[in-house]
Formats: sequence, structure tokens, C-alpha cells
Amino acid sequence: MQIILNGRAHALECETTVADLLKSLDLAHKPVVTELDGQALPRGDHNSTALSEGALAENIDLAAGG
Repeated sequence: MQIILNGRAHALECETTVADLLKSLDLAHKPVVTELDGQALPRGDHNSTALSEGALAENIDLAAGG
């Protein structure tokens, strides 16, 4: 299966959830906002939201600084 992740093609071996994708990218415990098909996805929905073929996913790192 293939999705578009941050504007680039990204292959997945099988159906997976947003939570699994974030784990595979080492982002599960980092402050990121995930957008799926143009909609911000609450962190509480990551485990129950499956990715589908051709899904558009964006991961946005949150950073604070001065």
C-alpha cells in the first residue's frame, strides 16, 4: 500500500493505523500534529484511524523557542 507522507510517496507493507505509522517514524512520543486528508487528527484517534491507499498524511513537528 502506498500513501503520500509530507508530500512524498511512502510505502507501507500492510494496512496500518496512524499510531503505527508514527511509531515506525519514531514520532509516537514527540509533539507532532498529524493531518490526514486535509483534516487535523486528534491524538486520541491515532489508534483507531486506519490509513488507506493513497491517503494524504502530513506530520508537523511542534517546536517552541525564543
